[in-house]
Amino acid sequence: MKLLQAIKEALVSLTANKMRAFLTVLGIVIGVGAVIAMLAIGQGAQSSITGQIESVGTNMIIIMRGNSAADVKNPRSLTMNDVEALSNRLRAPNISSVAPLVMGQTEAAAGSESLNLTAFGVTAEFDQVTNLPLDEGSFISSSDLDARASVAVIGPEVATRLLGKSSGVIGQSIRINGYPFRVIGVTTPKGGNQFDNPDLNIYLPLTTMQLRVRQGMAAGTVSFIYVKAKDAEASNSAAREATIILRETHRLNARQPNDFTVTKQEDLLSMANSIASVFTVFLSGIAAISLLVGGIGIMNIMLVSVTERTREIGLRKALGARRFDIMLQFLTESVLLSLLGGVIGIGLGWLLGTVVGAIASRSGTPLVPVIGLNSVLLATLFSMAVGIFFGWYPASRAAKLEPVEALRYE
Repeated sequence: MKLLQAIKEALVSLTANKMRAFLTVLGIVIGVGAVIAMLAIGQGAQSSITGQIESVGTNMIIIMRGNSAADVKNPRSLTMNDVEALSNRLRAPNISSVAPLVMGQTEAAAGSESLNLTAFGVTAEFDQVTNLPLDEGSFISSSDLDARASVAVIGPEVATRLLGKSSGVIGQSIRINGYPFRVIGVTTPKGGNQFDNPDLNIYLPLTTMQLRVRQGMAAGTVSFIYVKAKDAEASNSAAREATIILRETHRLNARQPNDFTVTKQEDLLSMANSIASVFTVFLSGIAAISLLVGGIGIMNIMLVSVTERTREIGLRKALGARRFDIMLQFLTESVLLSLLGGVIGIGLGWLLGTVVGAIASRSGTPLVPVIGLNSVLLATLFSMAVGIFFGWYPASRAAKLEPVEALRYE
């Protein structure tokens, strides 16, 4: 039997039982659709996370107090003395700039509107170190720090909620922790969610932050130190220099572990990629269970079909059909069922990914599901494999029927 003839006969057989074929295909459709959607969402999440990290720059290094890996007790706080030591180009030639940061929760208000959000006390170098772009206005300057000026750079979401618009707000006044502040800049929208949304951040001069928001904080203490290496290739050298300098300023001997943590953006990027990959594989594995269920459904229906068509099989064999011809006929039906389900499932997966992307966009989350060619090919080949695997036994059983017994079957 030629393959083309087997396909034609398979189509005739399947169209004769449309409802049964539809219900059989449905399991494969759901399975393939779920796998495609999960892969698309996982790849979209990975692209979003890596894009946000790379937008800051892979040559940035973050230093924070404490060392969870060594379980250090009572670690020394990071201070402005550490910042000055790291800013010494003779001691740290691979570090181009350093920016301390003090952070704290506060309330911002304007008129009858108010928000609880995170405020950041920063220096004039912060926007350059972290690649923080502005939509309008200017960033905090050295003179603002020296004068402990009551000025603020706000996120566009803060401007919209407090002032009713995200542009044209330079010079307007808002209250932070009960004190009046003048808006001097608005950052470029980046998007996010309620728990991590840079558009809801406020940036103040570090000196003003310590004076008006974090009054109880020890003088000269900072929450984090951001370090920018000369370039991505110098990141490792800059991290080593920062470690050596901080061990000296913290007066740690050779036997004492670091009481601080130095994290490179490259490390964060690698970690984010690993987590996103594991997350994608995990979700896709769960979705693939639907394909297994769909394959079992195909096997069940094909066994029923073999039983129903026992006399037809006997007649074909009596007229000269070989075992291979009978097996090819039923295997073709199985593969067509799974392949049809796979094609429809790809469309369903694309639709699910689009819906999730639209929901994420409405909620302000920068997630764009990515449906790659690899995902489509994988789903198509996998659905065909399911058809062959689960159709093999019914086809083999049909091929082994004896003509005489099959013709006598009632």
